[in-house]
Amino acid sequence: MKGRFVVNQWLYLTLAVFSEVAATSALKSTEGFTKLWPSIFVLVGYSASFYFLSMTLETIPIGVVYAIWSGVGVAAITFVSIFFFDQKIDNAGLVGIALIVAGVMVLRLLSESSVDG
Repeated sequence: MKGRFVVNQWLYLTLAVFSEVAATSALKSTEGFTKLWPSIFVLVGYSASFYFLSMTLETIPIGVVYAIWSGVGVAAITFVSIFFFDQKIDNAGLVGIALIVAGVMVLRLLSESSVDG
């Protein structure tokens, strides 16, 4: 049962990242929170993100959760910006994103601190 519970925590973390990325992606469309529906979407997205983030803390240490949430979020927002908002990224930016992704993979796959015992 504990293995299934841990899987749920990683699902919650995934949902937290998706919610945060969706909310951040929509932030520009709020036009300084002057547009009602985009503003509501952003507020709901961030609320969902923090809810799911808090759910992961039952079994995954906060340092690992925050590192993965923020790292994957930064990488995902960068790619959303490139593909949907025509943002340009140079080679140094790509290397930085690759290092973030590598760090997340090390935390998730190799670190013994990624799940509380």
